[in-house]
Amino acid sequence: MSAKEVDAILDKLPKDKRVTLQKLRVTIRAAAPQAEEALSYGIPAFRYKDKPLVSYNSAKEHCAFYVMSPAVMQANKADLKEYDTDKGTIRFPVGTTLPASLVKKLVKARMAETDAAVAKKSKK
Repeated sequence: MSAKEVDAILDKLPKDKRVTLQKLRVTIRAAAPQAEEALSYGIPAFRYKDKPLVSYNSAKEHCAFYVMSPAVMQANKADLKEYDTDKGTIRFPVGTTLPASLVKKLVKARMAETDAAVAKKSKK
C-alpha cells in the first residue's frame, strides 16, 4: 500500500476529521521514519519491519489512535489517564490532537516491541 492510498481515504473524510488525523499521521511518520504507510483492515496504518506498528481512524464522535499493544498501553498508563482508552486504543475528540511527545513515546515503544520480537525469532 502506498501513501497515495492513505491520502485517498483521508480525502473522503470531513475536513475536521481529516485535519485531526493528518496531524497524527505526520507525528507518527516523524517518530518512525523507517516505517511504511499501509492500510490495515481498510484504515490508515504504519508497518515496521513488515509487522503492524500502529494505525488510526475516525468514528462518528471521535478519532482513534490504535497502539495495538495492551503491554505498551499498560506501561504508559499514567500518561494515558486523561484519555478514553481500551486495550490498545486511545480515543480523543475530533479537532484536538494527542501530544506529539506522547505519540512518539508510544510509537517508539511499539518499535522496541517489534525489534525484540524480530530478534527473538531470528535466534530460533
